[in-house]
Amino acid sequence: MNHTLRSEKLVAAGVHSFTSLGVVLGFMALRSILHSDPSGALLWLGVAMVVDGLDGPMARHFRISEKLPHVDGAVLDKVIDYLTYALIPAIFLYYFELIPAGWGIAAAAVVLMTSLYSFANRELKTRDNFFDGFPATWNLVILGFYLLGSGPVLNGVVVVLCGVLTFFPVKFIHPFRVKSMRPVTIVMTIMWALVTVHLITRRGAGTDLFQEEPAALLFFSIVSCYFIVLSIIRSVRGRL
Repeated sequence: MNHTLRSEKLVAAGVHSFTSLGVVLGFMALRSILHSDPSGALLWLGVAMVVDGLDGPMARHFRISEKLPHVDGAVLDKVIDYLTYALIPAIFLYYFELIPAGWGIAAAAVVLMTSLYSFANRELKTRDNFFDGFPATWNLVILGFYLLGSGPVLNGVVVVLCGVLTFFPVKFIHPFRVKSMRPVTIVMTIMWALVTVHLITRRGAGTDLFQEEPAALLFFSIVSCYFIVLSIIRSVRGRL
């Protein structure tokens, strides 16, 4: 094996190792849940999302499927994503009793079972890189529940609705891969992420966000609606 090929294989292995950090971050999120620290769990899941957002472009840039063909990066990514996007959020819902009493296991079952379909769906993305159906981003759903302090009944309705939308051709935007309005969407995503970290930290410190962080909470809500509106436009018009 020549030096160049060896170096390329090492880089490819490094990218896979970077992807694999997601499972450790997921474990840390689970640990935070078991220590009754919802803010910590959401922050760890947030870092896992950053890793998930970076590893794909890295893998494509370094063409790691060619360098280490015996390792299926897509499968590796899906295993980790199921943990951080579905399993741990389901545990979060159940552990922190965000669903009406007696319905926690049923809600967790909706999250876990519908997510299996999303991850097994070979046609989850459209040609313009929208998700076709709810893409099992349950970490974002529980984030909204936590920051907005929504009630158990409303939370239960949202869980059922998202579960149902998994099987319907409603489009959901991918903030980085959809080309239409990409520069604006990326800037909005970064700003949303920074504000979200601030709000999670403040909420974890016992702050009443509606009283002490109304501007930040309003920004979080407006940008979240921005993504929802773009998704609705794409679903109705067939293009953005």
